[in-house]
This record gives sequence, structure tokens and C-alpha cells, in this order.
Amino acid sequence: MIITKSREEIALMREAALVVSRTLGMLAKEVKVGVTTNALNTMAEAYIREQDAVPGFLGLYDCPSTLLTSVNEAVVHGLPTDIPLKEGDIVSIDCGAIKHGFYGDHAYTFEIGEVAQETKKLLQVTKESLYIGMKELKIGNRVGDVGFAIQNYCESHGYGVVRELVGHGLGKTMHEDPEMPNYGRRGRGKKFIEGMTVAIEPMINLGTRRITQLKDGWTIVTQDGKPSAHFEHNIAIVDGQPELLSTFDFVYEALGIKSTEEDPFRKK
Repeated sequence: MIITKSREEIALMREAALVVSRTLGMLAKEVKVGVTTNALNTMAEAYIREQDAVPGFLGLYDCPSTLLTSVNEAVVHGLPTDIPLKEGDIVSIDCGAIKHGFYGDHAYTFEIGEVAQETKKLLQVTKESLYIGMKELKIGNRVGDVGFAIQNYCESHGYGVVRELVGHGLGKTMHEDPEMPNYGRRGRGKKFIEGMTVAIEPMINLGTRRITQLKDGWTIVTQDGKPSAHFEHNIAIVDGQPELLSTFDFVYEALGIKSTEEDPFRKK
């Protein structure tokens, strides 16, 4: 069952999402050659707590860390390690926080130094697909409309769209109804309704869509060892239209990138 939120609850969810947004922005300044994902994890936990919030992942499903850090061929759920990041790596940082009893949960894939051009393109297309999918999150549409939009765009570039891992509803628990796959058929699936809140998160591979879980019981990697990208936003349906609760603006500011987030998704 989809759990809708009032305007007041959506405002609280925005505060939780912005804790994560600011944390990703802080980490953007620290993600560089030689840093370890364990070090990033320690920074993130302290920074979240400084914002009167608590880490959303730590202890959830027995997760041992505040961040999930997925490097290169790791799709998602990578555990932080003491292995330094190196030139040409990419790392998806997935972060969650709880504030006012609500979860914020979103992710950004960072480049480490000079990254291969084909990998840069993968990141660009994956992030673009997030916004393309988001446009379909509106009254009158269904889950399959978002999934179809993401799948169609990414597969048109020859990329593999992961099937086994999906976006989700979000609220007082991390994973609510409905599941939000990054593939689907137009007009299929649950109807979107006013006040629903979701996390949309394309997980897109440079090669095959097929994945494997490592022996650590967490890390998911591509079967062919090619890179994977992951971007995630939290969105509410307000007045029938999608409204961003999270933002990459803190990341863009840290990296010196002009914001590409589209004005229609911003809070008016």
C-alpha cells in the first residue's frame, strides 16, 4: 500500500533529504586520489550527526556502515574499505539519514581524476535518465511509465539496465511501496497518487545488465567487470507534479559545476 504524506510531512522529508544532500556535497570536496572509502564513511557519519540527524543505513538490515561506496564495476551496496581511490576510478556514494522520523536517501557517482571518456558518458547518460524518469512521476501515470522512460533512454545508448535492484517508496521506513524499477512498460503498474514520496535511482551498466553479489553479502558487481553508474533523488508528487526533495546543488558547488537540475522540479 502506498503511504501518502501531508504537505507538512513532505516538508519534514525535505529536511531529511537535505541532510544527505549536504553530506554528499561535503564528501565531494574529499573524494580524490588516495582517500579511502572508510575515511569518507567516518566523515559522513560525523557530519550527519552534526546536523541533528542519524545515519539511515547504519544498522539497517545489519548494514555495518553509514555509506555504501561502490567503486568501478560495483553497482551498489559496496562496503567501505581501506583501499585508496586511484586515478580513473568512479565511486557511487549512496547515503541515508533520518531526521524528524523520516528517511532521506540519495546517491551520486563521482569521478576520480581523469576518467575514461566512455565512462564519463555512462555517468552523464545515467544522470540524465534520472531526470527523464522523474518527469513521468505525475498524476495520470503509473510505475511503468517511469521505468520505461529510463530504460528506453539508457538502452538507446547501448547500456545495460539492472533489473534486480530498484527504486522505492520512502518515508518513515527506508523501503515503502511502490517498487520503482528502472525498466517497464508504459501504462503498467501502480497508479501515482498525490502525496506519494519515492526514491528514483537508475543503476546503469556500461556493458551487460547482469550482476553478481560478492561473498561479503553486500557488494553487487557487473558480471563482465565493466563500470556501473548510480544516481538517486527523492521526489514527492505535489499538486499532481514531481517535486524534488533532495538536490545535487551542494555537490555541484563543491565540484565547480553549473547546476543542471531542471527548474520544474524545484520547490516553488
